[in-house]
Amino acid sequence: MTSPNEELVRFAHRLADASGEVIRPWFRVALDVTDKGTGRAGFDPVTEADRAGETALRRLIEATYPEHGVLGEEHGHAPGASPLTWVLDPIDGTRAFICGMPQWGTLIALNDGARPVLGVLDQPVTGERWIGHAGRAELVTGGEAAPIRTRPCADLASAVLTTTHPTAYFTKPEQDAFQRLAGAAKMTRYGGDCYAYGLLAMGFIDLVVESALKPWDVQALIPIVEGAGGLFTSWDGGDAQNGGRVVAAGDARVHAEALAVLRAVP
Repeated sequence: MTSPNEELVRFAHRLADASGEVIRPWFRVALDVTDKGTGRAGFDPVTEADRAGETALRRLIEATYPEHGVLGEEHGHAPGASPLTWVLDPIDGTRAFICGMPQWGTLIALNDGARPVLGVLDQPVTGERWIGHAGRAELVTGGEAAPIRTRPCADLASAVLTTTHPTAYFTKPEQDAFQRLAGAAKMTRYGGDCYAYGLLAMGFIDLVVESALKPWDVQALIPIVEGAGGLFTSWDGGDAQNGGRVVAAGDARVHAEALAVLRAVP
């Protein structure tokens, strides 16, 4: 499967609509927050909104495409009879969500058994939806879709660099490498989670560097970044779909300069 058909693209929009209906009412209200106690960053929050959002997505997939597999952050992996698997993160950026900040989103990917071929990043409060497939990417707002592209960036000295947190997800050698990049970059910002990749695809950020990610953190973002003309790889330049250490760039030149630093990290 080289690209999803229009039926699957429409269904991805249905999934985003459904998750938004469930999650939106929980934003900026009092929530019970549970610490899952996993991950490198210590406090690892999950809320009823995370669980309910993924449950809504899974129910719709099971009712419409029961042969498809599902892999989600909150409810695990349910293999399907088809090689197609939906990869879900109902709220990527739960820390931002519980703080009332809008830098979070619902991530929905379709993996064809070899790689993610369709990705949606939906922010149901701001009404922004990024979608990537078939080598293109769009931003949908107010029911209107507009193509998006990354911007040229010749080198680190010209780059806006971001990561979700400068220390929480990095080992000490990874922190040191990130600080080398930050010292060379024009500007560095923190706290974007998935939202930063949407901004990279729109040409407002040039480089996103992260570590300790899971497949559901990245698979929806890969078709969006690549469809907008960017690159999304591991720190050694390889396949990033399983998470771990990842780097996204809007221009191949700044991507190559970043890899020269990152691929040397033990």
